[in-house]
Amino acid sequence: MRLTLPLILVITLSACGGDEFQDLRDFVKNAGSDLRGKSEPPPELKPYEPFVYDNSLGLPNPFQPRKIEIASGGRGGLNQPDLTRHKEALEEYPLEGLKMVGYLSRANVPHAVVRSPDGKIHRVKVGNFLGANFGKIVSITDNEITVKETVQDSAGDWAERMSNLMLAE
Repeated sequence: MRLTLPLILVITLSACGGDEFQDLRDFVKNAGSDLRGKSEPPPELKPYEPFVYDNSLGLPNPFQPRKIEIASGGRGGLNQPDLTRHKEALEEYPLEGLKMVGYLSRANVPHAVVRSPDGKIHRVKVGNFLGANFGKIVSITDNEITVKETVQDSAGDWAERMSNLMLAE
């Protein structure tokens, strides 16, 4: 019995050591032998050449701040707003920050109820100003306020644009 168990073990192990899967072993052994990583060399670096911003070329220097100056005298065109006019309370806020929250009519004159970003309620009518871009109310309906804004472009000219302030739900 002592010899039987080791004898069975030797016979079993010798059966596993055959050449039955030798082709598979050779394939695994040689599978990656001819593979080599290939990469292209990095591109040649060109030396840095600084660009000098010269006023004679007519290019603006991007490192100098540009400021729109308020036009005075003849500059500004026909649409220039009255810059000396006393500003109304709702001109402190951008138009996007204001909300139309109501509509009422008094003596057949339409009025809109507007909420400012600080939560205060204001009653406005046609001819009042609101928004940061010299916005003047040109019409009020039960669901929107039409505003004519006057904005200055980068050349210093004034242009008008129409904007609407819709009734908030």
